[in-house]
Amino acid sequence: MLQNILPDGIREHIERHNWQQLARIRVGWPDYDIVAPEVADFMRELDKRDRVLFFRALPRDLAVEVFAYLDSDMTDTLLHELTDAETRHLLAELDPDDRTALLEELPGQVTQRLLNMLSPEDLKEARKLLGYPDESVGRIMMPNYVALRPEWTIAEAVDHIRHYGHESETLTVVYVTEHSGKLIDALSLQRVVLADPARLVQDIMDYSYVSVSAYEDQEEAVRIMRKYDRIVLPVVDSVGVLLGIVTSDDVLDVAEEEATEDFHLQAAVAPLKKSYWEATIWTLFRSRIGWLAGLIVVNLLSSGVIAAYEEVLAAYVALAFFIPLIIDTGGNAGSQSAMLMIRSLSTGDIRLNQWFRVLGKELFIGLIIGVVLGAMGMALGSLRGGLEVGIVVLLTLTSIIVITNFIGMILPFILTRLKMDPAIASGPLITSVADAVGLLIYFGYAGLVLSMVA
Repeated sequence: MLQNILPDGIREHIERHNWQQLARIRVGWPDYDIVAPEVADFMRELDKRDRVLFFRALPRDLAVEVFAYLDSDMTDTLLHELTDAETRHLLAELDPDDRTALLEELPGQVTQRLLNMLSPEDLKEARKLLGYPDESVGRIMMPNYVALRPEWTIAEAVDHIRHYGHESETLTVVYVTEHSGKLIDALSLQRVVLADPARLVQDIMDYSYVSVSAYEDQEEAVRIMRKYDRIVLPVVDSVGVLLGIVTSDDVLDVAEEEATEDFHLQAAVAPLKKSYWEATIWTLFRSRIGWLAGLIVVNLLSSGVIAAYEEVLAAYVALAFFIPLIIDTGGNAGSQSAMLMIRSLSTGDIRLNQWFRVLGKELFIGLIIGVVLGAMGMALGSLRGGLEVGIVVLLTLTSIIVITNFIGMILPFILTRLKMDPAIASGPLITSVADAVGLLIYFGYAGLVLSMVA
């Protein structure tokens, strides 16, 4: 906790909410090992009024760091209460990517007011980043980086890094560009500083860099960074000109957001743009009601199937005992297949052009599982309703598992091809579809088999 790493004097002022006195002694705060996330966590425990007063009491540099970790409702409160001078300083000191994230979350009028407070240079930079599509890499890009020329000596390169390195968010990697700005290599700082000062930069280049387009989806940056084990990626335009960099901390935020969105979709909840506590009752209602209402329509198909085979069910009451088993098994099998495909597609383990190979594998797996579970179901069916019911259960389980495996496998491929989130295909949607299909197959086999033995 924040209080545990501060001296008694500062801790006492915090506990008593004596913000004015705290502000008077804030010059001493940098002497202590205070990290911004801990301060942000502490601010979440305060009421709105105390948040503003406490934030004003923070040393300016620390306040800027803390601001980047605050939730949108807290940033809204602070921006409403801070003076124009305080807001102007805050915006000027924020990293460009954090500033862009802030501006794109705010209402249009507020965003315009903040843009008017920026210096001409920062305004140009902000408009450029906001000009990229939503959820593109350009929106989370840092335009500050260190670039070298291939014809420079290592000594010249090190001097350049020393002079301009403080402007870059990270210095683990430096970039080599042509005079046109086109990226030609990425070099680790260690490789540069350990090289012979008399050698040329081009002598230590290996052209093994990987980059990402500013117009790519942010998920692509996550995938590339994970695949190539990078902590920073260069961002380029359509002709390879270096525009900026994207760092692992921003990519981790994207990965967390995408994982949260997938979890929501898997539960048939429209993804929330804010945290649960920030979301209003109306927002939570809207995020759930749409999917649930839609799934009711799908589930009406199941009711229709049962109604259509009412006579068969009345003649063989034992069939009713196995309805939950049939629909649950089909839904579970489809969900398993869908989740495997969704995860494999998102990690790049499976590519879209491999769908036919995956189809054959999933159908064969479904057949094996169907036969095994069908045999178990046949034993139960025979005990409950006789051999004919057991045969119906065997045929149904085998068929439904093969079919739902196919549906669960193919839907993520189709949705990905349509540029939609494949996570939509998991959970309640697959289960609802499997219910209707399972009942249709079940009563279809029942009518066929039982009519043959009648």
